[in-house]
Amino acid sequence: MTSTFRSLFSLASAGVLLTHAAITHAAAAPATLIGNAEAGKAAFRKCASCHQVGPSARGGFGPKLTGVIGRKAGATTDYKYSAAMKNANIVWTEQNLAGFLKAPSDFIPGNNMRFWGIGNAQQVADLLAYLRTQ
Repeated sequence: MTSTFRSLFSLASAGVLLTHAAITHAAAAPATLIGNAEAGKAAFRKCASCHQVGPSARGGFGPKLTGVIGRKAGATTDYKYSAAMKNANIVWTEQNLAGFLKAPSDFIPGNNMRFWGIGNAQQVADLLAYLRTQ
């Protein structure tokens, strides 16, 4: 075998292995979690010391979260956001919120939220289900 042929054969073999690994990993990925709004309401209690939801919600120690899904980050007028949050240029989709709730300081470095994050994916799904109702 020539060295060029061996290199091409190795690359082709690696591609097959990577493709197989990607398919295997995708098949093993967990299904999307279904959130429970009632469980999310209970989980929101830990958020309520800083955030409000509902028709009379307003910003306080943290911004109000009523209508947060679909809202641009740093957009409410009744809360003083960090420069990092104002300049994040993201919309709070459920995917973005899930990433932020998991690790706020990693998702938007320099933000003001002093919260370690939620490692329990079901609890995040429940919170998102609750926030959809607000």
